[in-house]
Formats: sequence, C-alpha cells, structure tokens
Amino acid sequence: MLYNLLYPLSKIWFGFNIFRYITFRAVMAALTAFCISIIAGPWVIKKLAFLKIGENVRDKKEVGALYALHEKKKGTPTMGGVLIVGSILVSTALWSDMTNKFTLVALFSTVWLGAVGFIDDYIKLVKKRSKGMAVTAKLLGQISLGLAVGVYLYFSRDGFAVLEIPFLKKIVLNLSVFYIFFVTLVIVGSSNAVNLTDGLDGLAIGCVSMAALAYSILSYIAGNIILSKYLLVSYVPGSGELAVFCASIIGAGLGFLWYNCHPAEVFMGDTGSLALGGALGIVAVMIKKELLLFIVGGIFVFEALSVIIQVISFKTTGRRVFLMSPLHHHFQLKGWSESKVIVRFWIVAIMLALFTLATLKIR
Repeated sequence: MLYNLLYPLSKIWFGFNIFRYITFRAVMAALTAFCISIIAGPWVIKKLAFLKIGENVRDKKEVGALYALHEKKKGTPTMGGVLIVGSILVSTALWSDMTNKFTLVALFSTVWLGAVGFIDDYIKLVKKRSKGMAVTAKLLGQISLGLAVGVYLYFSRDGFAVLEIPFLKKIVLNLSVFYIFFVTLVIVGSSNAVNLTDGLDGLAIGCVSMAALAYSILSYIAGNIILSKYLLVSYVPGSGELAVFCASIIGAGLGFLWYNCHPAEVFMGDTGSLALGGALGIVAVMIKKELLLFIVGGIFVFEALSVIIQVISFKTTGRRVFLMSPLHHHFQLKGWSESKVIVRFWIVAIMLALFTLATLKIR
C-alpha cells in the first residue's frame, strides 16, 4: 500500500525512491509485523483468557506419562494464531505491492487456511467438541484451496507445470495437468505438517520463522532476472514481492514467540499452524521451489513421517516405532526436557535452512 501510494511520488522527491527496493520493504515489513505482535499480544492474550478459550490437555489414559509433563499447560489461552495472521496481513498490506498477483494469492490463501483453523479451534474450544471439525470437512477446505491455486498457476504462465529437481541443472520434470494435483498435495501437506509440529512451546513458530527466512531470500532471487540467471533457477517475474510476505511471517512469528516461548503464555492453535504451513507451501509453488520445501521444512517432514510410520507400524504389527508421535513427544518421553527438545529442533531447522540456500550453488 505504501509502495503504491508513495513510490509514484519519487518523481516529485527522490527520497520516495526507497520504496522501490524490495529489500527495504521486506525489512520494514518484518519490523512492522514484529511490533504489531508485541504491542497487540497482551491484549489478545487477555481477551482469549476472558473468553475462557484455553488449551485442553488429553486424558491421562490416552497420553500416559506425557500427561504429567503437559498438565500445567491446561487452560493456557490458545487461538493466538489470530495475532499471527493479523500481523502478517497488516504488515504485508502496508509494505508490499498490492497489485501484485503473487502477494494477493498468498494473502488470500493465508486467510482461507486461517479461517479453516479458526473454525476447528472454535468447535473444539468454544463449542467443547474435542475432535473439532470433521476430518473430511477440514481436508475439503484445504484441498479446495490447493486445487484453486493449482489451476490458477497452471493456466497463468507457461512453464509453471515444470518441476525443478534440486542439485540438478538441466533435468526437469514436466507434470502437465498433474501439476494441479501436485500443488494441492504440497499445500495440504505443508499445512498439516506444521499443525502436527505445533505441540511444544515455541517449537512450530520458531521453525516456521527459519523456513520463512530461507524462502524470503529464495523469493527475492526468483524475482530478480540477474540473480536467477546467474544461479540458473527459474525466473518468475513479480515473485520478488513474496520476499515481503515472507518477511512479514518472520516478524509476526518472532513477535508471537515473545509470548509463546517456554513457558508459553499463549498457543497459536490450528488458526495459526494451518495458515503458516499453508503459507510456506503457497510460496514454494509460486517461486518454483516446491521440492526444496522438503529440505527447508525438514522438521515438519520428520514430524509428519513419525505419525505416518507410527500408525502403519501399529496397525500392521501391533508395535510402536516411537514411544509417542509426533517425534517431539518421543524425545520428551526419552527424558529430554521440553526446552532441550525445542532448542535442538530449532538448531536442526537453522541448519536445514542454510543447506537449502546452499543448494542454489550445489548443482
């Protein structure tokens, strides 16, 4: 918005020319989102507490020894994802080019998935139905968005159906019309993977912020014709604006982490986790770095795989591979303190983000 209003005035005064630079606007977007989260955080937490929207802890018979570790979390305000999504929306709207199609798709998708998560949280926490939305209804909300984005990208520009393979320069895979379903799989998968990771104080939001930092840099490169040509990656005109969107995720995430770090004063709930996971997936497909999401979001992949492996193993053999899934609970039951699990997962997330950026040259 500020770009659209003030940059044209650079013809009158050269100082407004600074709004031309994506790097400047990305930094300002991160700072703005952070400030919004920090300032609005206490009010949101008090409001959620007043409305008695608090975390439910699963029954002791269901979680066993984990109950003693998580019992103290009961009643902690949740649905704090409204703070994250709100901060991202306001900050991106202020500092991004609001005529950019990629920005509009990213914002719409974030709001859509945030709404799906909000309904699920509302049913669980306000209506007191422990299972929340029906699984089919939740998946329908995610899949419908994935299909819509896939169709839009498939018909918007030639070359979007081509899939780049990390580490390889000249080998690509043309998915043709199946690209639509691949986009759906990426968006639904990333959204649910972050949702599964959101189980300890600050774990998911910290990992999301690191992944968003990597994708902010990748978005800038994809939207820069000189850098993309030099690094031999797909040039996607206009996608550089997604660096501003990703920067807003970083700022909002760090601001939320201020209150979500151990011991947490608020949880994001499905409102935040579904929206943030989907946002990463949306950015990945729009800048043609879909497969890199498996690397930069490695923590989310491991968490999701641990659940899949656990379910398959128990149903086929009657045995559990992990003490409990998702993976972070396994390490808790192994004797790691919550803080140790969180920080070590953050460390892995940082290394994965750095390795993701290194893949641009390892080809």
